[in-house]
Amino acid sequence: MEDFDRPRPKNYLVESILATIFCCLPFGVAGIVFASRVNSAYDRGDYDEAEQASQDAWKWTKISIIIGVVVGVLSFVGGIVGGMSGM
Repeated sequence: MEDFDRPRPKNYLVESILATIFCCLPFGVAGIVFASRVNSAYDRGDYDEAEQASQDAWKWTKISIIIGVVVGVLSFVGGIVGGMSGM
């Protein structure tokens, strides 16, 4: 495939920002950093770097979401158990 035919990879910027706000700040910020690199690499013509940045942005966004969900569930269960122990 010719380089000029390669589509712009998804940058996951919106997902990374939402994961940062609602899930896990440090890993969400890593997602934002990689997401911001996608478009600039693509515009420079560095398609492989843009694809790698897209994959890294999605990886860190997923990690942020997973950690946020796990911490939320553990907090919920801890609250239930703590509330039951006071009975």
